[in-house]
Amino acid sequence: MSVFLGFFLFFIFAGVPIALALGVGAVIYLYLTDNGDLILAFPQKMIAGVDNFVLLTIPLFLLAGTLMNVGGITDRIILFARAYVGHRRGGMSSVTVLSSMFFAGISGSATAEASALGSILIPAMSRQGMPAAYSASLVGISALLGPIIPPSITMIVFGVLAGAPIGQLFLAGVVPGLLITAGLLGYATWRAKRDNFPTVPRASAAERRAALIRTLPALMLPAIIIVGIKGGIFTATESAAVAVGYAVIVSTLQKEMTFERLWNALIATTVATSSIMFITAMASIVAFVFALEQVPTMVAQSVLSISSNPLFVLLMLNLALLLLGMFLEPISILILTMPILLQLQKILQMDIIQFGAMVVINVIIGMGTPPVGICLFIVCAISGRSLVEVSKEALPLLAICVVVLALVALVPPVTLWLPRAFGLG
Repeated sequence: MSVFLGFFLFFIFAGVPIALALGVGAVIYLYLTDNGDLILAFPQKMIAGVDNFVLLTIPLFLLAGTLMNVGGITDRIILFARAYVGHRRGGMSSVTVLSSMFFAGISGSATAEASALGSILIPAMSRQGMPAAYSASLVGISALLGPIIPPSITMIVFGVLAGAPIGQLFLAGVVPGLLITAGLLGYATWRAKRDNFPTVPRASAAERRAALIRTLPALMLPAIIIVGIKGGIFTATESAAVAVGYAVIVSTLQKEMTFERLWNALIATTVATSSIMFITAMASIVAFVFALEQVPTMVAQSVLSISSNPLFVLLMLNLALLLLGMFLEPISILILTMPILLQLQKILQMDIIQFGAMVVINVIIGMGTPPVGICLFIVCAISGRSLVEVSKEALPLLAICVVVLALVALVPPVTLWLPRAFGLG
């Protein structure tokens, strides 16, 4: 497999898109190993990789989040957070974290969250006297909550690949997401006091009540999805369609939706979905090659030859996923490594829900990790600051995420308590 990895890395550093690098690398590998005839099976494998009913949730949840965004929900969420915590020292930093948490319950995507919130909150924090690099890093790392708090597109992909119940995976992300939120809020509060960021007057009770009423319909979406799945009212796939319908109704009733905005939302969703599905199809080819060469078994045997201690295996797995996350996007990592991950899950004898939450958080952290963290690139473009400046500010925030990741890996109730409390475990 060193031949494939060599060509794949060469194409990545040459600027070739990840999807093409995966596919071309697999083709070259098969030719060089005298398995060129297997290339004829590639179209079938590509179609099989995306031919899964549950994957319909991806475009639907993307559309729901986009509709909420173009329907003015983003502004309402920010105003809601500002009404309740904006008066704190450096209040806009707390507003950023809370807005990210609430928006996560709508979007399911870190990149969408970084783009939507960054364009508003980075300038707002800068106007309150916060360094632009710090403002950008806070938005970029807070955006990682998007794929952790339900609904999560990355959780859906893991569930499809591993055959795990998506409803339980959604619930497993709630507590880790809240812990990351609490950690980021704590850091933002400490930083505001240390650097003596300014304060603004507290919102009146009437303003807070009005902000809650205006934002409550959007905040109810995650609850509707979770309660609907738990109550057997609809499946995880149907919940995505419900989310789209709910987003249309809320945006229309609040008189924010126009035909032009609806059309733009459909276009944006189509582009994003096409990208995800193309990557999924190409990565399915590589997964086929891995299975052909028995890579999962070889990796599992190699790990066990070093040590069979579960803690060692767990540490090596997390380090490997964090490293991969620095260079690849989450869905590619999941599809490429899932056969290996399932082998290691059996060795660790870890509950598949806890294991899935751990894996997803691992690959999501990579989106905020240099040198290829896409969320950092987005906020760098918005703030006008260099990747080096933003990365330095992001390191303490990433450390908080890693601490929560350790809790997820070592303390099962962090991820399993809520699914079991809902009777899904």
